[in-house]
Amino acid sequence: MTAPALEVRDLSKAFRAVQALDRVSLELHRGRVTALLGDNGAGKSTLVKCIAGIYQPDSGTISIDGAEHRIPSPDVARSLGVESVHQNLSLIDTLNVTENLFLNREYTRGGWLGSRMGLLNKKRMHDECRRTLARLEITIPSLRRPVGQLSGGQRQAIAIGRAVAWGQRIVLLDEPAAALGVEQARRVLDLIRGLRESNVAVLLITHNMDRVTAVCDTAVVLRRGRKTAEVDVGEVTHNDLVAFITGARTSALPPPPGEGPSP
Repeated sequence: MTAPALEVRDLSKAFRAVQALDRVSLELHRGRVTALLGDNGAGKSTLVKCIAGIYQPDSGTISIDGAEHRIPSPDVARSLGVESVHQNLSLIDTLNVTENLFLNREYTRGGWLGSRMGLLNKKRMHDECRRTLARLEITIPSLRRPVGQLSGGQRQAIAIGRAVAWGQRIVLLDEPAAALGVEQARRVLDLIRGLRESNVAVLLITHNMDRVTAVCDTAVVLRRGRKTAEVDVGEVTHNDLVAFITGARTSALPPPPGEGPSP
């Protein structure tokens, strides 16, 4: 069988006395969308940030295409094919739309010397940015405006567009439609469907159960830093998912290593 696009095994992360993640495991597969669910403080964003290289886990492993990797920074994560949209969007307000889309991926001109001197090919980046946003049906009045002057919905769209444009293997989306209106949120779901059809593995954090049932294949639930459920979305109801999140119901998961059944 083909190895998962991304596999997390027994990942743990503590912030002093707070155990944010406690031996969490999950798999992402190409051409499938996995929902990551849980109340605030369940550990969802911490898990995504460990995968994206923002946090370093205390223990556990992360494997991509069957090969185990240490991910010490977001740049390393991106080099491994992991693109992310975090709740803070990771945009630089003083840079314009094109500069944010190509952040750390700038095109240079003038060959080797131009690259060494940092001579940017701004026209190429501007033209490609315009084509990329048009392909994704993302409308921004001016690509040369600093993103700090744009609306929250426009900024969210740029962050999502960047992840979709560059995400060819694994895309992690942390509440990608939180600041968007109804029509923009619908477009985000269309982008997620497009990623699935392009054989990309997608992890989606959301509190909206309608979005889970609309685009997700599998749902993984975290509660107080532990994985408490993993279900096929097509086999459960909204009420089931809410019950998993609140702890009123749990699925039959094997205990973490070292924790056998109670006597």
